[in-house]
Amino acid sequence: MKRRAVGAGLTALMLAATALAGPAHAERKRPVAPGTGTANPSALIATEIAFARMAREKGQWTAFAAFADDAAVMFEPEQVQAKAWLKRQKNPPVPVQWEAYQVWMSCDGAMGVTKGGWTQGASDGWFTTIWQRQKKGTYRWVLDHGETLATPPAAPDMLSAKVASCAGKPSLPDAAPTDPATQSGGASADRTLRWRASVTGPDHRRQVTAWLWNGLAYDAVVTDMVVPTP
Repeated sequence: MKRRAVGAGLTALMLAATALAGPAHAERKRPVAPGTGTANPSALIATEIAFARMAREKGQWTAFAAFADDAAVMFEPEQVQAKAWLKRQKNPPVPVQWEAYQVWMSCDGAMGVTKGGWTQGASDGWFTTIWQRQKKGTYRWVLDHGETLATPPAAPDMLSAKVASCAGKPSLPDAAPTDPATQSGGASADRTLRWRASVTGPDHRRQVTAWLWNGLAYDAVVTDMVVPTP
């Protein structure tokens, strides 16, 4: 799942989202310019902030369910349908704190990826979340995972944001996953952001990759390879 330990508390902000959270260190986290695309990464950060707020106020799993796409997947450690799994969970008494460090978004703004760090007591880790824009313009997550780290991830001075190029003609996305039980994937409508995930072996090791169109070809912007901890 996104925050391998369970919880809430996003504090990293985009400029347009500052008013929604207003943390004391927001100035330190002002982002670099997102690029020349037409998408608005700050809308995705605003969604992360609202997600975190609900987790604090209503409970971790309540928030995860509310912000999940109907087809969302997570890893426990096998790939599971998120909403069905979340229905069986009880909200934890102590939430994890998390913070987004990086954002990538398709040119059309239909899909985005957030990546950052979390902490809970003596535990630290990272997360990656893939978001899909809904018909009404809101964002819901379609994939969420993360893992623990021996040391806390280094927080950058600025949250970085990058939008896919709107130039050129992206090639068609990969074919649909051949085994829905162990594979998942998708692409934005304009095909400028693509992602794939797979789980293999008895240890349920997984790989999550996201690609962003640069005008001529795809760049791999996220390559997560995880062997789950016991």
